[in-house]
Amino acid sequence: MTDQPTSRPTPDHPTEPVEVQHYGPAPQARPATWDSPPAWSTRPSTPPTLQQPVVVRRGPGLMPVAAVALVVGVVSGGLSAAAVSNLMQPDTTPLATQSDGPQPATQAVNLSESSAVITATDAVMPAVVTIASSTEGLFGQSQQGVGSGFIYDADGWILTNKHVVDGADTLKVQLNDTRIFDGTVYGVDPLTDLAVVKIEASGLPVAELGSSADLERGQLAIAMGSPLGTSYQNTVTTGVVSGLGRQIQAGDASQTSSETLNNLIQTDAAINPGNSGGPLVNSAGQVIGVNTAVATNAQGIGFAIPIDIAKPIAQQAIDGIQPFVRPWIGVYYVPVTKQVAAEEGLAVEYGVWINPPANGQPAIFAGSPAEAAGLQEGDIIVEVDGERIDADHDLAAAIVSHNPGDTVTLRVLNGSSTREVTVTLGTLPS
Repeated sequence: MTDQPTSRPTPDHPTEPVEVQHYGPAPQARPATWDSPPAWSTRPSTPPTLQQPVVVRRGPGLMPVAAVALVVGVVSGGLSAAAVSNLMQPDTTPLATQSDGPQPATQAVNLSESSAVITATDAVMPAVVTIASSTEGLFGQSQQGVGSGFIYDADGWILTNKHVVDGADTLKVQLNDTRIFDGTVYGVDPLTDLAVVKIEASGLPVAELGSSADLERGQLAIAMGSPLGTSYQNTVTTGVVSGLGRQIQAGDASQTSSETLNNLIQTDAAINPGNSGGPLVNSAGQVIGVNTAVATNAQGIGFAIPIDIAKPIAQQAIDGIQPFVRPWIGVYYVPVTKQVAAEEGLAVEYGVWINPPANGQPAIFAGSPAEAAGLQEGDIIVEVDGERIDADHDLAAAIVSHNPGDTVTLRVLNGSSTREVTVTLGTLPS
């Protein structure tokens, strides 16, 4: 069981779910139904009008993972070979004819952004890898898939997506310098679409891990990986950070199941089949996210898992921790917006409001760290360790970057009173 937001609709989190699929290798057999608690509150409110749900392709099948409150929502999946259609269209637009009149002066090309992209690419691309997976299918037929990843430690530690490697019988990891190694799945994140792969090598180039805590909309974002498999390895695409704290609904290729993903980075940098698990990079050449999903019936809508969510898992692998663990507090909550504050008469228009879900369960999990710390239904958590909780800084993201056993200080409002509450984080129950 996990913590879970009982959120209401907001412009960033509309009531119409965004349907997504994994990009990655061959679907495994999955149950037809899933135990996925609702991602939004069922309380009445006026939702925004949407023209049509966006379909986002993520890849193979999905494993059941609950939407969460104090831990990031997740996704996983089986392996699946991605079929790719030819998107090239003949250009029938007639060429413009040159006039006989005077032509405008040629403008000087500003190379500052291009130079930043080139510099960042030179820094990170040597650490980007291509991961080829193989799994035995029905009647002994082998099913293949290709994804991406990146080396974060010189002794052969690689971050990628869970759906790239989940269920694979064998993994082959090709480095940027064309060397190929056997890979093993060291562990998969119990919460997010992340996995760590190990190869037996040392002295490898490493991608520097940056921070996703202070990202801003509009800043440069660079996606790297192997779109469309091995034919286009070491591809670079550019765009911007289009949005933060995004929540989407992730479905498998058969559209028989779905999962909720929270706190994602939205980008318009092109992400295609095979890019899954590759790095999203800033202009300083630092990894800020792990590419994981893209809209299929829209242009320029892709998603990445923030690197601050991936860092604890990456470090646990180096420290020899198996299986991976995630922290939790143990509450249901509603993100506070102007609309929620007005409807409920709350004193602030930000933070998260500890509130029971529509299924009748209590707002505080019995025996949880929240109960031990004295948190109560109706409390509004407005800060974690001095960081304000709002639309761009969700409580789940603030907690998931920690490890079980860490202590955090919460600033809590209830009515006209304010108090500081110290919570020792527990281990997320399986």
